[in-house]
Amino acid sequence: MHPYETLFVIDPTLDDEAVESTIAKFEDLIKKHKGTVDKTDRWGKKRLAYEIRGHNDGFYVVIDFTADADTVTELDRVLHITDPVIRSMIIRADDKIAAQQVEV
Repeated sequence: MHPYETLFVIDPTLDDEAVESTIAKFEDLIKKHKGTVDKTDRWGKKRLAYEIRGHNDGFYVVIDFTADADTVTELDRVLHITDPVIRSMIIRADDKIAAQQVEV
């Protein structure tokens, strides 16, 4: 099991309940596949750098979690087929830490 971080952008036209439901869906998926959710940051509604699917804004969410490769593959698959998610990415957190150490 390795540490990961996923950042995804949710459709800004959704109400608060739908946003929370979408976030809970991904947290539950991680837990269901024997991963652990370490931290969930809701950055809120932010302006996008460029238009995505007709949206200029999006609700940003970052989830730090620990999981195995199969869980990450399933999470990536579900992120891509979930309509309210307009953009997503998953990175291995220890790779991020290594990159920061190289920059110093």
